[in-house]
Amino acid sequence: MGPGMRRVAPGGMGWSLALSGLLAGGVAAAPPQPVDPPPLPAIEGECVVLLHGLGRTHRSMAPLEAALREAGYATANIDYPSQSQTIEASAREAVPRGVGECRRKGAHTIHFVTHSMGGLLLRQYLSTGRIEGLGRTVMLGPPNQGSEVADALVGTALYDHFNGPAGAQLVTGANGITARLGPVAFPLGVIAGNEATAIDSVLATRIPGENDGKVAVESARVEGMADFLVLPVNHTFMMANEVVAGQALHFLRHGAFLHELPQAERP
Repeated sequence: MGPGMRRVAPGGMGWSLALSGLLAGGVAAAPPQPVDPPPLPAIEGECVVLLHGLGRTHRSMAPLEAALREAGYATANIDYPSQSQTIEASAREAVPRGVGECRRKGAHTIHFVTHSMGGLLLRQYLSTGRIEGLGRTVMLGPPNQGSEVADALVGTALYDHFNGPAGAQLVTGANGITARLGPVAFPLGVIAGNEATAIDSVLATRIPGENDGKVAVESARVEGMADFLVLPVNHTFMMANEVVAGQALHFLRHGAFLHELPQAERP
């Protein structure tokens, strides 16, 4: 880290103000009192498809959707039955539906923001097809190399009941779906977490190295990605974290995460 630089840390209104200024193309100024920044103007022709993870619904992506809309993007927050069908079936249904919603809103560029298994839906879809006008993608906590939690629990009655056929596909190694998806060939930024909730703390002990309670930091990586960022967030609630939202917006705008903030731009 060079002189006059500091690492980005989560939390606090100061970060939101600083990042809002950077996204607007200028330097964030320090107001006398903390205030919410005004909404940015609409971004013509660009739409973001949001895909939730296993066992969740579109409601889990609502905080991110709100941040994207405030930043000017049209959105398509897609719900799909993640626990009752395979990843392939979900990909065939959910991805085209999201693209279709964006097209109806006049989008010529379609971005994606996904959580957990939602990222695998996009990878699976693009392994056999293409999306005209595909823009950038941000994946949050994706099991791009599978999940050691699935390795430990697949075959148990509780895991199989709640996670269905897709849960069995999340194992690491040759039997998992990720083993055949290959490198990505689209602009991708990955955000991994390295904290776990109290509920996930037991599962975290089954995962080697840093992890978010469900996915190892190293398992979130995938060959071909454009950028990678680790933040102190957990798997379950990272979608509601303001720094995660800010970094996702920064990648969609610039194709890279904001790894350091210059001292002069500190709010």
